[in-house]
Amino acid sequence: MTTLRLPNHRLMKWFIAGAMLLFMAALMLLIADRASAHGYVQSPGSRAYLCKTGVNSNCGSIVYEPQSLEAPKGFPAAGPADGKIASANGAFPTMDEQTSTRWSKVNMSPGTNTFTWNLTARHSTTSWKYYITKQNWNPNTALTRDSFDLTPFCSVNYTGQPPATYSDTCTVPSRTGYQVILAVWEIADTANAFYNVIDVDFGGGGGNPSDTTAPTAPTGLVASNVSSTGASLSWGASTDNVGVTGYKVYNGSTLVTTTGGSTLSYNVTGLTANTSYTFTVKAVDAAGNTSSASNAVTFVTTSLPPTDTTAPSAPAGLQVSGTPTSSSISLSWSAATDNVGVTGYRVYKGSALAGTVSGTTLSYTASGLTANTSFTFTVRAIDAAGNESANSNAVTATTASAPAAAPWAPNVAYTTGTLVSYNGATYECRQPHTSLVGWEPSNVPALWLLK
Repeated sequence: MTTLRLPNHRLMKWFIAGAMLLFMAALMLLIADRASAHGYVQSPGSRAYLCKTGVNSNCGSIVYEPQSLEAPKGFPAAGPADGKIASANGAFPTMDEQTSTRWSKVNMSPGTNTFTWNLTARHSTTSWKYYITKQNWNPNTALTRDSFDLTPFCSVNYTGQPPATYSDTCTVPSRTGYQVILAVWEIADTANAFYNVIDVDFGGGGGNPSDTTAPTAPTGLVASNVSSTGASLSWGASTDNVGVTGYKVYNGSTLVTTTGGSTLSYNVTGLTANTSYTFTVKAVDAAGNTSSASNAVTFVTTSLPPTDTTAPSAPAGLQVSGTPTSSSISLSWSAATDNVGVTGYRVYKGSALAGTVSGTTLSYTASGLTANTSFTFTVRAIDAAGNESANSNAVTATTASAPAAAPWAPNVAYTTGTLVSYNGATYECRQPHTSLVGWEPSNVPALWLLK
């Protein structure tokens, strides 16, 4: 007779609980994977960024996370599939909709342009690359590799972690009408990259600009904390009919940097001492419209501080502290003085440097010396410029005689440095141990050093 067994309900409960835990873990991994995706082109405004700001409409969920356009790296050999380039391989399918009028465009001219990324997670980076569509691409079909010139017009190798606001200044090739720029941020420590498309109007036909109003000029530009090599700049915010996305800082007519739209200051570095500089700032919006210049601020960097060539005074009162041991002598002395400041003391044993201590330390113990031997010491002071004083007074001291070595014996606990005699020779204990018959010093050099 066959017996029908019902499932063990307790076992089933454990099975269900385990399955739920696995599901939750997978969900957390998915969320973590999405959360790791952080970066978008803010200026000139990318398609995703203009969705976030409302300039583009009917964009789908990308409005909440324009930083998440992440797909395998290696474009054009790898990366997102044709037809899914704008959506990060289909993660945000609305981004792949493509007609000549579907997306708002930013105004751009060929030549020098700055691309500014907003990095909400600063991944270790390999490179930044920028591609542009061919002059006669078809704007009414999905973006494919055939749409683009597959040689990047700008390629920047990078090592390390970039700042939260990162900019590349590139030379954009000549184009007219509606074009698309593909900006790629390749990550060093993952298999992925971030893909942002920027819809651009170069004029001359084919464009559909939706924002032609430039921001107001920044106001109240001032310089502070002027040094021999830099200064701090700050200014008042500009306004725009859509929104300011960045500020361009100019040294004369040279673009120095582009900051984020909420950044109203910049620390200038790398300037030449005792030199006049004039800076201005311009605001830029997502469409690439640039304001007129702010007020100009002119300042002169300070002169370099004079070189310090004055050595400290010689330390005084060098003396032996305490009683020398068989292997060490302790010294002390009085502080030296300097026109700027003493940063250290060098202790010499004869003509050889024995050691260096800090500028606030007035003692030193010379160790590792030979027993029953005379040594002469001097001390010199040094400053931050590397100037060294004359010698202190010399002091001579003799180390004590070495303690007599007891005969080696078995079943004795020896400590490091203990001296013993064996068969007419002296040995020093290398490491703590309890001796055994057969471990005589001449038999175990790992435990005993012949003196």
